[in-house]
Amino acid sequence: MLGQINRRRLLLALPVIALALLGLWFGLTGFSLSALDEPGRVETYLATKAKRPLVGRSARGSSPTPPPTDAAAAIKGQMLFVGRCSACHGIDGRTPTEIGRWLYPRASDLGSPRVQEWSDRELFWIIQNGIRLTGMPGFGKLHSDEDIWALARYVRSLGTQSQK
Repeated sequence: MLGQINRRRLLLALPVIALALLGLWFGLTGFSLSALDEPGRVETYLATKAKRPLVGRSARGSSPTPPPTDAAAAIKGQMLFVGRCSACHGIDGRTPTEIGRWLYPRASDLGSPRVQEWSDRELFWIIQNGIRLTGMPGFGKLHSDEDIWALARYVRSLGTQSQK
């Protein structure tokens, strides 16, 4: 009985302790909620490290089978990119615009190895769902799965263009 009471107290105290430590960390690191302030190394590191496994887990088995690739789909992907994505990622997908340079995290160079490491399903998931608390919106309510696959394939092609 006494063990159960102590366990309950500990379980109730853990969130309070965690919040206190988080508040202390924010206070000591000068954390700012402003999007104009450059994020610190610790914040950037933690956000980047958390994103990869979370997207990977979410993308597993959740995306539909991609349609066959053809020239029409490649053109469609490029057109969708220019209309929806170039405002932040730049017309070439590699040079973020002024808007993209001031997002946090910054709009990615989509041809970079860091972006090209994502699997096709992960790229599809990111485009479809977006990533909360970043500037990356989800397009799943605006575009069909076929359109999103065309965009994902276009993003993939930016990596091969950079290798040429």
